[in-house]
Amino acid sequence: MKIGELAKQAGTSTETIRYYEQIGLLPKPVRSVSNYRVYASAHLERMTFIRHCRSLDMTLDEIRILLHFKASPDENCCGVNHLLDEHIGHVALRIAELQELEQQLRELRQRCPDDRQAQHCGILVGLSQATASDPVPTSHVAGVHARVSPSELP
Repeated sequence: MKIGELAKQAGTSTETIRYYEQIGLLPKPVRSVSNYRVYASAHLERMTFIRHCRSLDMTLDEIRILLHFKASPDENCCGVNHLLDEHIGHVALRIAELQELEQQLRELRQRCPDDRQAQHCGILVGLSQATASDPVPTSHVAGVHARVSPSELP
């Protein structure tokens, strides 16, 4: 199959496939006489594996390690267990950070319970009064909320 068909079946973009090839997560395909990439079912299987790992928020380095174990079926899988245990710990930490963030946002929201002019907005005042002792988020999950321009607000 060509790259477009692989992308469609794997539920990803052609740019992602090219990137995974470039960094070595996906083996380079053979080229046709007309220099088109020609992918096999093994490429689709690997892309499906990678996409599933990414849906579990695994890093590319973690996926690289898992692919190593997948390619070495006779190795002991204690390394896989260790990797997943570390990832679970990372997720638990992020959940705690997000719960703290939610609490901070709720407290901030309570500063301005009604409609006011922006110059009297308790939220904007609260954000302006942030101090160096206020917790700074250690991570932020990009792209998890829709972008809204000021003109789209009620």
